[in-house]
Amino acid sequence: MNLFRKSILVGFTVLGMAAAHAQDTAPATGHDKAANMEQHRAKMSEMYAKRQARLHDQLKLTAQQESAWASYQAAIKPAMPDGPRPQRGAFAKLSAPERLSKMIEMTKQREAKMEAHLTALTAFYGQLTPEQKAVFDDHAMGGKHGGHGWRGGWRHHG
Repeated sequence: MNLFRKSILVGFTVLGMAAAHAQDTAPATGHDKAANMEQHRAKMSEMYAKRQARLHDQLKLTAQQESAWASYQAAIKPAMPDGPRPQRGAFAKLSAPERLSKMIEMTKQREAKMEAHLTALTAFYGQLTPEQKAVFDDHAMGGKHGGHGWRGGWRHHG
């Protein structure tokens, strides 16, 4: 539980620093901001596809495992948020209980996505040989090398 509290504290610290930085920088025009966001999304999608292709090659899947791989990939593909982003000051205008309620709601949405991911992962993982499982464990979701969401102070070094 102590690690969880530290993670939450680090997360709030990062959010606070990001908010302070956002206030210091001049806002981009709507067109520039949208173009930059599209470029960022395209770059992230490309990086994701490359990582998944590299993992696919390392696993050396059989023809029978390909359909399980395709199902797994369809279930875990990152989705871009739908709908417009909330206005920058909208969250600050909420009362403390309303903000916490929104945070809990967002956490529940993330947990639901993680549960769906776990279901897909478990189904795919069950199709792998012991050798493939070792490769998957080492390289998927950060493995022994660390991974997205675990860099920058999130991993406990104690």
